[in-house]
Amino acid sequence: MSESSIQNVSDTAFMVAAYRAAETERPNALFQDPLAARLSGDHGKKIIENLPKGAFVGGWSVIIRTCVIDRLIQTAIAEGIETILNLGAGLDTRPYRMDLPASLRWIEADFPHMIELKEEKLAGETACCRLERISVDLGDDAAREKFLAEVAASSAKILVLTEGVIPYLTPEQVTALARDLKSKPSFRYWIADYFAPETYRYRRRKGMTRVMKNAPFRFEPADFFGFFRERGWQPKEIRYLAEEAEQLNRPLRFPLPMRMWIKLVSLLMSPERRASMKRFMGYVLFEPMA
Repeated sequence: MSESSIQNVSDTAFMVAAYRAAETERPNALFQDPLAARLSGDHGKKIIENLPKGAFVGGWSVIIRTCVIDRLIQTAIAEGIETILNLGAGLDTRPYRMDLPASLRWIEADFPHMIELKEEKLAGETACCRLERISVDLGDDAAREKFLAEVAASSAKILVLTEGVIPYLTPEQVTALARDLKSKPSFRYWIADYFAPETYRYRRRKGMTRVMKNAPFRFEPADFFGFFRERGWQPKEIRYLAEEAEQLNRPLRFPLPMRMWIKLVSLLMSPERRASMKRFMGYVLFEPMA
């Protein structure tokens, strides 16, 4: 992979959009994201074309996580959520491609340059719901606190989405975000990435730490759920990508030698251990603890 392919965390949004564009072109696509190619452009294509072979998990995980989050959002709306707050929205197009209530309020927050790019590329497109875009640096404590307070004051039932955001924050930044959200009763749910400790080790073995050096994972807790419980958040629902992929008939396809090795090793494992191997990454729908 070229040293300059990913220069910052915002570039990962182009990578994600490129994977979604590629999925849309498949004859058996799990979803349709017709705006993804326009947003990812050549930059996104070059990023995924230059990723190392060991990064094949990335494309699969983007596709499955897209389906998982779509379902979590639909469930939350059915339970009465009135506002979706997408923090670090990147090049996500859910307000355009999902079947959403026209009354739903959807707020996208990201760096100014990402907001400006989406405004330009999607000019003339009509969202399915009430869409707003806000430029804000979520790493700026004062700006983040002010922004979240304003959103909380204007909506009663909010779902916060941080897709592909938490891993790039420091533990201190995740703590601050969890504190800010917990302090406002309007924030009813929070969707966040989950990675088991084994996933971080896998990334390092496959060289992803090196190729992502300009956008490294900085949040790698040894006890993910314990970390969030200590900060006032408990899981309401957990969806693991490998288990969801089986239901979607899109399991992760390892290279043949690895598949043979996994099959052999799995014969020696307990049922509990085999189940845990399918829970290496996923998405969690958190709710505040009483």
